[in-house]
Formats: sequence, structure tokens, C-alpha cells
Amino acid sequence: MNTKHLEKMQNGNGFIAALDQSGGSTPKALADYGISEDAYSTEEEMFELVHQMRTRIITAPAFNSDQVIGAILFEQTMDSKIEGRYTADYLANVKGVVPFLKVDKGLAEEKNGVQLMKPIPDLDDLLARANEHGIFGTKMRSVIKKANPEAIKEVVDQQFKLAKQIIGAGLVPIIEPEVDIHSPEKAEAEDLLKQELLHHLDTLATDELVMLKLSLPNKENLYKELVDHPQVVLVVALSGGYTREQANNKLKLNKGVIASFSRALTQDLHADQTDEAFNEELRKAVNSIFDASVYKK
Repeated sequence: MNTKHLEKMQNGNGFIAALDQSGGSTPKALADYGISEDAYSTEEEMFELVHQMRTRIITAPAFNSDQVIGAILFEQTMDSKIEGRYTADYLANVKGVVPFLKVDKGLAEEKNGVQLMKPIPDLDDLLARANEHGIFGTKMRSVIKKANPEAIKEVVDQQFKLAKQIIGAGLVPIIEPEVDIHSPEKAEAEDLLKQELLHHLDTLATDELVMLKLSLPNKENLYKELVDHPQVVLVVALSGGYTREQANNKLKLNKGVIASFSRALTQDLHADQTDEAFNEELRKAVNSIFDASVYKK
């Protein structure tokens, strides 16, 4: 584990940028950015275009370590370069931003009100490559749509089983059991999730550290016990479909939780903007998300 990166996660002020759209979500991310599907004909061309978008974000002056303390990358982004350096190296050593890697292979079909992660058969190899690239931690996402206690337990069991494997490789896992913001049972699901997370956290050894990425809860400060847990480096929040303004306002109600936004970060960025206009929109986004992340009531 990189102790310098750990110290930044534990004590740095700022938020984590989620730049990890995968194969399934990349077309929408590009469309939102103003690049339609007829602009590319192969998956390779698609990923090259999204890497150009991410490169533009990461190299922009507004993307700075005073406000952005970490960034989550997709596998192809990790294997790609920015200004001649691999992306994680560029983030860490040029921008001073801690690099993370999305390791899940997407979601299984919904069953019993949840979506588990698909199997990750090559996880050990991927973790070895992550270490070679200087990645600090990983991220993996499940989705909860109903307040089903057994199914939520299954989600958290799967997350922590993989988290142990990731910790064993010397990395810090971000555990992301997202609760669907449109679920009519969202508040009940969040209560159940919190109890399952606390149960598993209490079983970790003192040197086993994790991060949690959670939906912004219906109840103010619901996750305070998770924020204060000794095995939790950080609790971060996903925007989950909320607009930036909505997500920022909800984030301010949860002391000690910082942002790890994707769409809410990039919603006003477009391919046809001049570099000056692009950076100004990114600056406004970064400033507002930073302010919400460090907000003290």
C-alpha cells in the first residue's frame, strides 16, 4: 500500500473524480459529451474517443490536486497514456491525484431486487497490473433496488469477499453497493445496507482497510457510523443520477462524506467547447463539488 496516497485519502481536502465509464456506459457518456455513435464504428475507436475526453479533463488546469484528491479509471484508461505517461503515473506524479481502478466486469441480471457483480475471473492478473501501474485502490459496483434483507446480505458478502482478495494484493478496495435513487424502498434498503456493512467491517483485521462508495441517503448523516469506523479510510458518495446541484445539496447533509461523482462532474462539458470554455465549465463543476465535499454545518 502506498502510504503517501493513504495519507492523502485520510487527510486531504477534496473529492474523487469518477472517470471510469465502462463499455456499457461509454456510448452514453460520449453522447452526453456531444459525440454520437455514428462517430465511431469499432469498440477500439469508441474507447479512443472516451480516452481523449478523459485526457482533456485530466490535463485541464481546473483539474488540480488542491480540490481533486483521487480519480477512478477504467481498465483501458489505465493502459493508455497521457502526454507519453501511463494515465495513473500522470495522475500521481504530474497532477498529484491518487489513482484508482474500476475492476468489476459489470452487473448480473436483477434477481431478488439486486444486481450482483458478474464474475471477475482474471482479478489476480488485473490487480498485478494495477500494482505495476502504481494504482492505489480499486472500485467495484453492485446495485440494490429493493429492501430485501437476504439479497442485500448477498451483495455485501460478495463485495467483501472480493475486497479481501484486493487487500491481499496490497490495494485499498472501494466497495460500492449502490442503492437505486428511484427505488420506492430506498430508505429501508439503506438501513439494511448500513447494518450489513457494519457487520462486515467489524470482522476486518486492524490492517485491513476499505473505502465505501454509497448513494446519497434519504436520512441525513445515516452513514456517520461508517465514516467513523476505524477500518474505513473514507466514505464517498456517488451522484447516482442526481443533477450536480441536487447531489451537492444532499452531500452537504452528510458530515464526513465526500463526493465521487461522474455525470454530475461532467454534465456541462462538451466536445465542441473551446479549451477556455471547457476549462471554465470544469472549474465551476470542480469548485461546487469541492465546496460540497468540505462543507461543515
